[in-house]
Amino acid sequence: MTLKTFKPGYRVFGIAECFRKTNTFSIIVGVSYRRDRIIDGVYVTRTQVGGLDATQRIIELVKGSGRKDINVILLNGCIISWFNIVDIEELYEKTGIPVICVSYEESEGLEKYIREYFPGDNLRLSLYKKLGERKLVYIKSTGKYVYIRSTGLSMSDVRTVLNAVTFNGKVPEPLRIAQMVARSIHDFLERELGNVLKEF
Repeated sequence: MTLKTFKPGYRVFGIAECFRKTNTFSIIVGVSYRRDRIIDGVYVTRTQVGGLDATQRIIELVKGSGRKDINVILLNGCIISWFNIVDIEELYEKTGIPVICVSYEESEGLEKYIREYFPGDNLRLSLYKKLGERKLVYIKSTGKYVYIRSTGLSMSDVRTVLNAVTFNGKVPEPLRIAQMVARSIHDFLERELGNVLKEF
């Protein structure tokens, strides 16, 4: 696949979240973003802060959208909602859609923090180890580097997708929009409904 083979309707399903560690739940937003910069769908779910339901919730979000035209799932991190780990291999298997997970900072790894915050949680630790090492990718369109984990796509295809949907800095546009919407929903719920994020 090269950028020239992309049709205008090539769709990236960008997924991002917003939460506080004091919340019980995180707000997760999925945005259907076309290559021609049209947003044609916004979808919302929640996942437990510090839980282990992120993979299933995202699978439900994608399938629940009812869309049959998603070409790739783009995640704003594989480890979300305070160590709620997304199994990208399971996500790919259950949806049949390739997955790219993007992060932005250097890291020595999170294993020591999982052991510290969740002692004896071997399932969480094994899910983290299953993710494998991140790969550094150069985004030619903005001259920036990001770290990725992916499944279902070659590294060449990953670069092509990221170049096609990244216009400023490091954050791909579908993720920037999804994060903005998630933050707006989260802030509204906190402001208007008080402790609802701790209750529902």
